[in-house]
Amino acid sequence: MPADLEQARPERRQDEKTPRQPSTASAAATETETPAAHDVEKPLPACAATPVSKSAPGQDGRTGPEADAEAGVLSVVGGGGGRAASRASSTTRPGTVTIVPRAQRRGLFAGLAITPEVERPYDYRNSTKWGITATIALATLAAPMGSSIFYPALHGLTVEFNTSSTVANLSVALYMLSMSIFPLWWSSFSEEFGRRSVYLVSFMLFVVFAVLCAVSQSMAALVVFRVLTGGASASVQAVGAGTIADIWESFERGRAMGIFYLGPLLGPVISPVLGGALSQSLGWRACMYLLAGYGLCVLAMLLLFLPETLPRPAKPDPSTGPLRRVSTRESARLRSRRLAGGLKRFLVDPLAVLLFLRFPPVLITVCLAAIAFGALFVANVSIQQEFGRAPYRFGQLVVGLLYLPPGLGYFLASVFGGRWIDSIMAREAARANRYDERGKLILLPEDRMRENIWIANTLYPCGLLLFGWTLDYGVFWFVPSIGSFLFGISSMLVFSTATTMLTEFVRKRSSAGVAVNNFVRNILSCVGTIVAAPWVDAIGVGYVMTAVALFCIVAGYIGIWTLRRNAPRWRKEMDKALNGLG
Repeated sequence: MPADLEQARPERRQDEKTPRQPSTASAAATETETPAAHDVEKPLPACAATPVSKSAPGQDGRTGPEADAEAGVLSVVGGGGGRAASRASSTTRPGTVTIVPRAQRRGLFAGLAITPEVERPYDYRNSTKWGITATIALATLAAPMGSSIFYPALHGLTVEFNTSSTVANLSVALYMLSMSIFPLWWSSFSEEFGRRSVYLVSFMLFVVFAVLCAVSQSMAALVVFRVLTGGASASVQAVGAGTIADIWESFERGRAMGIFYLGPLLGPVISPVLGGALSQSLGWRACMYLLAGYGLCVLAMLLLFLPETLPRPAKPDPSTGPLRRVSTRESARLRSRRLAGGLKRFLVDPLAVLLFLRFPPVLITVCLAAIAFGALFVANVSIQQEFGRAPYRFGQLVVGLLYLPPGLGYFLASVFGGRWIDSIMAREAARANRYDERGKLILLPEDRMRENIWIANTLYPCGLLLFGWTLDYGVFWFVPSIGSFLFGISSMLVFSTATTMLTEFVRKRSSAGVAVNNFVRNILSCVGTIVAAPWVDAIGVGYVMTAVALFCIVAGYIGIWTLRRNAPRWRKEMDKALNGLG
């Protein structure tokens, strides 16, 4: 009789004087038949138990791909067969998915979620993963929409509150600054309380603060509530990348990150069109009510379609030490110590993620993305400023429509660029003949930086030059739009490559790594928003774009060359330091 049937009938085994034990060979065969994390699994019959992975657990108790991730690499089947492996595993994963019971699901209002939580987020069907990715991408649209929708409304602010354009610009600049600071805490809270709870709380606050902006009766109150609105909306930009890393494996993460990044990059494109139409017909307050309505829609989507994806921590050891009696005085000291530790954990420790910048791979990757992002906002301000005056003299709605060419570039790069970057990563691993003992490719973060990053870092400064000088000479509007389109498609490749690499350099704290990226890049975008208009007025848009393009191309080339040359050594040193800290 098979061993599993004997275990199902223990009462008969007790009656036997010489119970049969499974042979050593049979036991060994049972363990070796467990499928590997990425191998194609055979569909299980309805009565079969869910196979348990025999991979060694990681430091946080995870197994399979999560444990492999702690080593700093991830394996896929074959050379360049990552897509096939993904399809194969997605067709067989339903037999091995372990759904968490509704009463045990994590996060606020978890019982209301239509998409169930599972034990291992990698096991979701691809259709479910794309649904979660689309939900997160729509949520990321809120933050950049809140900044860019105000560009056409700035003139209305100066008239209603009788203030200068510089003071009115603070409603956008300080909004961007809050988007750089608040994610440090949101990412820390997400690792403490889970992704879902952070999403829901932050979007509740976003809706409230957007309404308070709409009813503000002074410039000071508007700026304060704008800062709070920006901080609330910024949660998804850091935590969302962590969600992408939770559900997508490295060999398919580039495509997902490209879709995720559509939100942050399409926001500055769509929002000026909406802002121009609303502010021209209903006034600037209508823009804030639109943000509040959009926030409510996103909140409903998050509530219904976003399960908790943060990997579950290791289960504590059930064995406990003996209980001991504690005096009242000692108990008070323990409570005070716990209170101080809690305040430090929630107020001070989130700033510790900035220490990731001491690692050269993180610092260089963040700088590459931040420089391009700062250039993006200089270009955005120039579009609004230059097309609104002679020789163009376009109205607010037409100026808003001129943000569409770079948006088209962002969209094309998001859809097709991620697939290209993933294929480059697999190709480089195959060329280096990096295979594990199971014959699967070993993928490294720096494999993503090949011809794609060199081409992108060359084209987007060229797009800035074309955009700036054609505007400076008043050339027909279509020609500067070609430059902005070129900038959009190439800068998007930089953004998606850098963000995906950060989630792989800092695997165990992916959202914290992206929070550091947002901190640096939004500071540069804040600076770019403040200085762009007076800088263009002082020396002209052609010279401004020349200076920005030269800085971008020189700094980018130096950063790419340095990282490509030293990445393997730096990554090993960083892994050793992070494992020592963890």
